[in-house]
Amino acid sequence: MSYARTTLLLAALTALFMGVGWLIGGMTGMVIALMAAVAMNGFAYWNSGTMVLRMYGAKPADPANAPMLIKLVEQLSYRAGIPAPRVYIIDNPQPNAFATGRNPEHAAIAATTGLLQHLGPEETAGVIAHELAHVRNRDTLIMTVTATIAGAITMLSQLAFFMGARNSRDNPLGPAGLILVMIVGPMAAMLVQMAISRTREYEADRIGAEICGHPMWLANALTRLGEMSGRIENKRAEKNPATAHLFIVNPLRGRSLRNLFSTHPSLKNRVARLHKIANNAEHAAKPAGPAN
Repeated sequence: MSYARTTLLLAALTALFMGVGWLIGGMTGMVIALMAAVAMNGFAYWNSGTMVLRMYGAKPADPANAPMLIKLVEQLSYRAGIPAPRVYIIDNPQPNAFATGRNPEHAAIAATTGLLQHLGPEETAGVIAHELAHVRNRDTLIMTVTATIAGAITMLSQLAFFMGARNSRDNPLGPAGLILVMIVGPMAAMLVQMAISRTREYEADRIGAEICGHPMWLANALTRLGEMSGRIENKRAEKNPATAHLFIVNPLRGRSLRNLFSTHPSLKNRVARLHKIANNAEHAAKPAGPAN
């Protein structure tokens, strides 16, 4: 069901992008918007992983500086049934992590130094399992495409502002259409992006719990990460809020109004779902009582 919902939301986002193009320039604008979407997604498909890792200054992990992390990724990747992703470390005090890459064969997992310092082995395993679930589900590609289209809609809306009413003769709705694009377009794109991201986070939590075999490991990790990420600033994320959806928990601090439109589900809800999964697994493991 979650995959079907994601597909529908992606289709809606693409339709919104083409609709914005139509409102700005009629049929010609819609065609140009479609061509731009194809070109941007093609670029994002091949380059997004490298770009994000470079943006956060991620360095490759090696047996000398992170032997336990590399071993953990290898073990959990085997349980997940996917190739072990490349492992990177980000020098950042905020405990957090993300996965990137166009497919499981070209994936990477990046963990911050803060995560390695503050989380225990079981909690770290829960985090890595969550990120491996994103890799196995190809969420890294889905969210890259989503962010690219949403960013393009915002860009078109800004273009509409600079075009102004003097060029509104190609706009089917005239000046009113430009105003509609400038106000409604970015907001609608943000809402759809939020819906897609939240759907994929819930699914990654569920599958991550299966991969590590202990839902409470991930639940405990999310609780700790949520508490600490609100106190410790991630300066690179604050400068690049469009990448916030990549992280396991929202890296933006609570003082920012952007958190009103967070791409992450409520941590309280995520932890509650993991508690439910753990309880169901515990009941399923109990032997049945004697038949009457």
